[in-house]
Amino acid sequence: MTISIGIDLTSSDAVAESLHAHGTRYLERVYTDRERRDCVRQAGHPDADRLAARFAAKEATLKALRREDEPIPWTSIGVCSDGAGRPSLELTGPAAALARHRGVAGLSVSLTHEGQFAAAVVVADLQEDK
Repeated sequence: MTISIGIDLTSSDAVAESLHAHGTRYLERVYTDRERRDCVRQAGHPDADRLAARFAAKEATLKALRREDEPIPWTSIGVCSDGAGRPSLELTGPAAALARHRGVAGLSVSLTHEGQFAAAVVVADLQEDK
């Protein structure tokens, strides 16, 4: 098997600015329902740090999928966490179709935060014949 790797770094401050400027419209355009539920602080406000990590994961996924000009909605790439907090990716619609077209057998994701930044690395396992 061969692999393809994508990486991205996103500023939590930039996400906070988008939230401030566009509010719900930004959230619904970029994040899945599950991501919006998973990224809420105790007070019920969106957590820009957690959202930034998910945005970085979406960008890293597009890079690992070797996207060219294909229009891929942000919400067709979702970041989920298991009971232990380990992240995984869920692709739907156009993102899932692109993964099939590229011969992706599996995806792995890692997220991290440091200060005002969040980063993600995505590794795609590609079938040899693609």
